Amino acid sequence: MAEGTQEDQVFVEYVVKALVDRPDDVKSERTVDEMGVLITLKVNPQDLGQVIGRQGQTAKSLRTLLRVVGAKNHARVNLKIYEPEGYRKGPRRESAGGGDQAGPAPAPAATDDIMSPVDDLKL
Repeated sequence: MAEGTQEDQVFVEYVVKALVDRPDDVKSERTVDEMGVLITLKVNPQDLGQVIGRQGQTAKSLRTLLRVVGAKNHARVNLKIYEPEGYRKGPRRESAGGGDQAGPAPAPAATDDIMSPVDDLKL
């Protein structure tokens, strides 16, 4: 195969552009070495979650499909998704208490100090 944009790179860009909200920001770079082909994918940071998917399932599926495309062309193809510095991993939902916390949650009070609604009942 000749250097430059190949079927594998075109395939990745096509699929990812269909997944994200900002397809114009999707860029990929293809490098070939003795280990095979490496496609480095860059997307808008706001679209990164869509490309990675819940627990990485979307990225894993992309890599699986990319291996099939590579096998068809007798090449080992890997996908690297570029994560910018400071990218926040983890859930984006706010905690149930709402608001930002400036550190770990305070330790729970001793059970002797906690009054329950049952304590207020007169039996």
